[in-house]
Amino acid sequence: MKKIVLLLLIILLCYEAYNVLVKTTHFSNEKASFEYTKNGLDNLADTLIAKKIILDKPSFLVLAKLLNVEERAKPGKFLVKRKTSLLSILRMLRNNQQATVNFVLNKVRTRGELAKLVGNTLSMDSATAIEFFNSNDSLSPFGTDTTMLLTLFIPNTYTMYWSTSLPKLMQKMKDQQTQFWGNKHRTAKAKQIGMSPNEVYTLASIVEEECNYDSDKTLIASVYQNRLKKSMPLQACPTIKYAMQNFALTRIYEKYLSNPSPYNTYRKKGLPPGPICTPSPTTIDLVLNAPTTDYLYFVAKADFSGYHHFSASFQEHSKFAKEYQLKLDEYQKKKQNQ
Repeated sequence: MKKIVLLLLIILLCYEAYNVLVKTTHFSNEKASFEYTKNGLDNLADTLIAKKIILDKPSFLVLAKLLNVEERAKPGKFLVKRKTSLLSILRMLRNNQQATVNFVLNKVRTRGELAKLVGNTLSMDSATAIEFFNSNDSLSPFGTDTTMLLTLFIPNTYTMYWSTSLPKLMQKMKDQQTQFWGNKHRTAKAKQIGMSPNEVYTLASIVEEECNYDSDKTLIASVYQNRLKKSMPLQACPTIKYAMQNFALTRIYEKYLSNPSPYNTYRKKGLPPGPICTPSPTTIDLVLNAPTTDYLYFVAKADFSGYHHFSASFQEHSKFAKEYQLKLDEYQKKKQNQ
C-alpha cells in the first residue's frame, strides 16, 4: 500500500514538475495574450485559466508568492507562446517582459480621431487621451499646443508597450519628429522655400486632402506656394470641410465660403492656424520638393479621373472650371433621377 501511495505521489510530482518547468498552456493557437492590471494575482489566475494559459490555480499562486511576482510585476500586456511553462509565465510577469503593440498612424484629421486611435491601441481609454490632447498644459512640455498637436505625429508604424503612458507616447512622437526633419535635409529645404517645418506640415496636410496622385500633389503644392508668395488667399476646399467639421462633403457651395472659422482659407489669407490632417511623409517631401511653376489655379478634370488641370491665368482656369462644373451638375442630376 505504501509503495502505491509513494508511486502516486511521484507521478503527481512529475506531473506538476512537467507543468511548471516544461509545459502549462493548453490553448490551440500559436500565441495567446493577457493583461495584468494590478487587480490581484487571484483574479489574474482566473483569467489565465479561462484563456487556457494555465491549468492549475494553486500552483500558480504558490510559485508566484515564492518568486515575489506581485511585488515586482507591472501593469501591462503579455504574450504567451504555446507550450510555455508556468515558470516561464511567472518569470515573464516578474521581469516585466511585456508584449509590444503596433501604433499604426495613418491619416487622422482631428484630436478626437487621434484619441480614438490611441485608445484602441494602448491601455488608456480615448476619453483620457482626448482630455490630454485638449490641454495646452499637458502638451507644452513637448513644444506643441492643441492647434499644432498633429505636427508631432508623422504617419508610420511605431512599436511600443501596450502600457505606454501618454507622456511617453508624446516624447516618442517628439523624438520621431526631430529625427524626421533632420533626415534628407528636410529642415534646410523648408528654410529654402521660406517656411518652417510646421508650416510645411500644415501645407502638406491640405495637399494630402486635395488629391491622391503624387504627380498632381507636387503641382498643387507649387500652386499654393505661389499663392502664398503673392499674398493671395489659398482658397483650399479641404479647409472649408475642416472648418465645418464635415469631411463627407463632396461639393463646396458658395454659402459655405462665409464660414468665420480661421481655417476658412477663402476668407483668411495665408496658411490656416494648424494642420487639417496628418499628411504622409511622401506628401511632405512632395511639398518640400515642389517644382518651380507659374501656376496659380487648379481644378479637377471633367472626366472624374482624380487628376487636375493647372493654369497660370484665371481665364484659362475658368474654362476648365466651367467644364468640370457642367459635368458635375450632369452627374448629380443623373444620380437624383435614378
